[in-house]
Amino acid sequence: MANGFLVAVSVVLCLAVAEAATRWIDGHSFLELRLPEARGSMGLDTTAQHIDSVPLARGVDRTWFYRPPPPLPNRGQHSPWTEGAAPADPLARADFRTDFRPPDFFKAWNAAFVGDPCASPFFSGAPGRLIVFDPPSGERQPFYRYLPNTTTPLGLVTNQFGFRGPPVDYRRRPDTVRIVLIGASTTAEAHATAYSGSEMLHYWLGLWAAANHPGLRFEVINAGREAVKSPDIEAIVRQEVLPLRPDLVLYYEGANQFELAPLVKNLPARPPGDQQGREGTVADWLREASGWSALARRGRALFGMTEITEGGGEPPKPDYKLEWPRGVDEADPDIASPDLPVNLPVIVADLDRMRKELAEVGSEFAVASFMWLVREGMVLNPLRNRLIYDYLNVNHFPFRYRDIARLAAFQNRVFAKYAATRGVPFIDIVRYMPFDPDLFADAIHNTQPGINLRAWIVLQQLVPIIEARLASGAWPRSPPPAQPDSHPAFAIEPRLITFDCTRPPPAASPGDGRDSRG
Repeated sequence: MANGFLVAVSVVLCLAVAEAATRWIDGHSFLELRLPEARGSMGLDTTAQHIDSVPLARGVDRTWFYRPPPPLPNRGQHSPWTEGAAPADPLARADFRTDFRPPDFFKAWNAAFVGDPCASPFFSGAPGRLIVFDPPSGERQPFYRYLPNTTTPLGLVTNQFGFRGPPVDYRRRPDTVRIVLIGASTTAEAHATAYSGSEMLHYWLGLWAAANHPGLRFEVINAGREAVKSPDIEAIVRQEVLPLRPDLVLYYEGANQFELAPLVKNLPARPPGDQQGREGTVADWLREASGWSALARRGRALFGMTEITEGGGEPPKPDYKLEWPRGVDEADPDIASPDLPVNLPVIVADLDRMRKELAEVGSEFAVASFMWLVREGMVLNPLRNRLIYDYLNVNHFPFRYRDIARLAAFQNRVFAKYAATRGVPFIDIVRYMPFDPDLFADAIHNTQPGINLRAWIVLQQLVPIIEARLASGAWPRSPPPAQPDSHPAFAIEPRLITFDCTRPPPAASPGDGRDSRG
């Protein structure tokens, strides 16, 4: 027993020393309980290498980039809709036979979209309860919102409207310029990140106003949420953003409708055994443990070495032929063409709807170029950049880097031409965002330093627009005289529904289409 105890203590001490050494090599503190990359809040901070390549707008001080914003005043709030209803361990796993995950419980789902939860392959994996909201118009979009006034177990902080970030008054003040960011997960950002780009912009614009326009206030509101597409974003703008009467709404999205498969006939099948998200395996255990242990991250990388090309280059892929749409000019696209690839006809139509709806209330619309970290010949660090590698080579199998990069560049060409032909501002993020894998969590999402740098790039291009509107007297606008006291889209509070998908539903009464399990 003594020898066994000695061996056990020796192993534990050796593992502790190895963990501390590995964290030191990776630039992390041994005292941190959870690694920063797993929280999505850090990663290697290489912004100092790139900050001077971003031209500063007039009146912007470079030192602002290194000043941390104040803590969110609403961090730590807990929603009454989750009290007593959430699982004992909110981060415990849901039923892995479905795609429902514990963070999905901390959302208010559109009741019209949910329907009968037990009839849905997704919602049937929920823990017997869901929080839903009743859409005023009965629309199925947007299909969810974040819970209002909540700090979730993953760290997402929402205000009274369920938007990520600090509280904001519904009624606009006459001395305030209000800007709203719309998009998907690259706008909302990972829930575990301390700040999204909107909070950084809000802070820096406040500093800029104090230095250049005393008495002027800025509000930057984040209306983004993950997994949404342009039709959902249009519904968010129409239902949730328009009543706020913003001065400017900025669209940043370019991944959730980015589908290359329609351009390839006879698309090669995924090889047998090549599965995404293998659960219950050593790889899955290492993936979970890598959030807490630097050694587990090393083990995860070693476990997957057979899947990563030596040196971190692009792996061999089956041959296929990408057929460019006939009649589409790749260099100078006609944005009205119905044959544009990667769902751009749908996106352009939704951009037009948003632009026209905003114009009706006197608000401006702007679009941004969308950053994909991909190029032919790209080499990634198989340890630090594993998620980027998997995103491109597993999630987007079998497409080659050069084809993904080609379509991403074309998409940005369409966005730029849309802005030029519609007379709206174009925020060119891609022009100044460095091609640095250490600023990316995967091929489209940034780490916290990457989020900060992307927001800094947006700031430099927003300031000249703001200066021009201030000079013309267009901004800040006076609030509408007949604005109601509360936001109409959020007049009805979310509600909790419970259900049991293990029981067959009882026979419905004649003419009764309701599901008695809900």
